[in-house]
Amino acid sequence: MSQLLETPVGGLTYAAAGVSIEAGDEAVERIKQVVSSTNRAEVLGGIGGFGGLFALNTDKYRSPVLVASADGVGTKLEIARLLGRYDSIGIDLVAMLVDDLACVGAEPLFLLDYVAVGALDPARLAEVVSGVAEGCRRAGAALLGGETAEHGGVMRPDDLDVAGFAVGVLERGEELGPHRVHEGDVIVGFHSPGLRSNGYTLARRALLDRESRLDEPAFDGATRTLGEELLLPSVIYVPAITALRDELAGALHAAAHITGGGIVGNVVRALPDDLDAVIDMGSFQTPEIFLEIQRRGAVSAHEMVRVFNCGLGMTVMLDADAADAAVTIARGAGVDASVVGVVSAGSKKVQLR
Repeated sequence: MSQLLETPVGGLTYAAAGVSIEAGDEAVERIKQVVSSTNRAEVLGGIGGFGGLFALNTDKYRSPVLVASADGVGTKLEIARLLGRYDSIGIDLVAMLVDDLACVGAEPLFLLDYVAVGALDPARLAEVVSGVAEGCRRAGAALLGGETAEHGGVMRPDDLDVAGFAVGVLERGEELGPHRVHEGDVIVGFHSPGLRSNGYTLARRALLDRESRLDEPAFDGATRTLGEELLLPSVIYVPAITALRDELAGALHAAAHITGGGIVGNVVRALPDDLDAVIDMGSFQTPEIFLEIQRRGAVSAHEMVRVFNCGLGMTVMLDADAADAAVTIARGAGVDASVVGVVSAGSKKVQLR
């Protein structure tokens, strides 16, 4: 301390520069309980340390392979900001992370979140983190830790961005993927009631650049407002994938999470070089919000399927004789599903019919 100059009365403070240490302390206190509600038996200690501790169960996994993913919520956050509602975007964040892990066949273990704000509002942060915790509980993952960064003078006071990082585990040699897919496999689709967290830049341009308001009905005959429709939280598909793995074992071959890139840009990632996926677009319902985006923005069908999920949030490829069981199992896990296509000889393309 002797090397520091005496501070004059009225000198500049961190708070005056745009960062409140007190608000940060309050925010941590607000989220402690909700974070601890996600703990698994493997979690050691609580939040507040320099790193989160997690004891990997090596009895369950004799040759464990760790799988990691990173993602964010994207410009869906702008809808949350305009509405002042942040209770569900944390669920979206978890869905984007853990459903990627599920495509490899991994059990999600824990998440870390990162929240950047212009000015720290402890109540708003608690709302965001409560959503992350709810998503973690649905996925069976622990919220192991995170970081909140207050970017005073760089971001606007009400600006907010959210990102996350997830780690899962699977037994070596049991990875799902293109190497397991065969000609004649059936494709089962898990339905999505809304946009999830992808394509919002195009959706906002189509729906909000005119005189549309978020408090108006989303479309003719809608029971939700446009804001409610656009903030509909993402379905988390991990429980359904886990149930399929537990009950169908080797009959489940691959999975594709339909995120950025839409149906055509993601299903192709589950295919080997010599096979195609043939998907019947009439085998599932495309929610009206997608058709409204298409109508208002004059968006082509080609553009729709390479940007949005159009009603399919996840697809799985499996033995043909396991297809009906897969639909039943998914529905039993709380996810609506249907047979949507087949795998045929080809050249790593997605054919939509």
